[in-house]
Amino acid sequence: MRILFLSHYFPPEVNAPASRTYEHCKQWVKDGHEVTVVTCAPNHPRGTVYEGYRNKFFQRENRDGIQVVRVWTYVTANEGFLKRTLNYLSYMVAAIFVAPFLSQCDVVLSTSPQFFNGLAGYLVSRMKRAPWILEIRDLWPESIVAVGAITSRPIIRLLEGLELFAYRKADHLVVVTDAFKTHMLARGIPDQKVTVVKNGVDFSLYKKPLGDSSDLSRQLALEGKFVASYVGTHGMAHHLETVLEAARELTEWKDIVFLLVGDGAERSRLVAMRDEMKLPNVVMLDQQPKERMPDLWSLSSVSLVLLKKSDLFKTVIPSKIFESMAMEKPIILGVEGESAELVMSSGGGVCIEPENGKDLADHVLKLYQDPTRCRELGTSGRHYVLAHFDRQVLARKLTDVMQQIASKTA
Repeated sequence: MRILFLSHYFPPEVNAPASRTYEHCKQWVKDGHEVTVVTCAPNHPRGTVYEGYRNKFFQRENRDGIQVVRVWTYVTANEGFLKRTLNYLSYMVAAIFVAPFLSQCDVVLSTSPQFFNGLAGYLVSRMKRAPWILEIRDLWPESIVAVGAITSRPIIRLLEGLELFAYRKADHLVVVTDAFKTHMLARGIPDQKVTVVKNGVDFSLYKKPLGDSSDLSRQLALEGKFVASYVGTHGMAHHLETVLEAARELTEWKDIVFLLVGDGAERSRLVAMRDEMKLPNVVMLDQQPKERMPDLWSLSSVSLVLLKKSDLFKTVIPSKIFESMAMEKPIILGVEGESAELVMSSGGGVCIEPENGKDLADHVLKLYQDPTRCRELGTSGRHYVLAHFDRQVLARKLTDVMQQIASKTA
């Protein structure tokens, strides 16, 4: 099968959408499919093009057998509604522009967010005379409304109209949570048009704890410490002030350290808050390469997975849940809804109230004081993710969907 995939994010970017897209595409190539990804020059989240790349109108590369086409976009940091919208729109225009110059395909798959990337799939599929599958990883515009990025009712109504247009025009919808499917059905989309393919783990990268992380521990002055780690985007949706509030509660416990790794729109403000609060027990690292993630998890004692307290976030499952479980790290989850149900079912973690720093501090302290409980949670989580969330299996499930849709429209 010839697959044309439109994705705003792709390695060497390390965020969740880049990882999901890459890991799926890599598996499809291994299974004998031809895969072309249309993306932009890597620049997320700082809006600075990565070393070795240029923001050109058209450039090709081959990554693990995946044909990668990078197009020009208006590059900007992952902050500010207007500039980000221009960034998204420029990608959509560029993807549509290059489509006629790409080889014929059997299916067009576009992923959202960002929203206009998903919508680009409609026009590209018409140009390529191929069925269009739209993957929904976050609900738009609901997700940006939830964090206060948009307040204008006319703009919200416009985006909601475009959202419904995309749902109706797509030949099939792929969503990452059961709650997202429920949302689609409530919007009048037929049940048979929606398939759930959740996030998972590439077990070739996320193996059992590597054991000796002493060199990295020494570099970060974390030797002998109980490390509560948050690894991922520092964005408006995550309310990472909760971590700083918990750290303040535990400053007297010298063996407990909070480690925050990543970048995003809120990082500078969070660094300033940490310094203002004089928190010696908070270590903050910039975004790290994907291949370094297992080492960071190995020196971690527990994984923190946090989002703002919002009804919308009851529908999501952060991908770091699966990576934490694969690395046998117990999870402290500050997310309600489907994520909480999954973590409790797995036996791989404990749940706290979102945005509650005192609650987070209490649970970190309890796990610090009970290493046996930590090991039990970690072991249960790994067993659960091995059984249910192998990225190879999930990639092939999505392949089956694409083949069915392609055969129907052939």
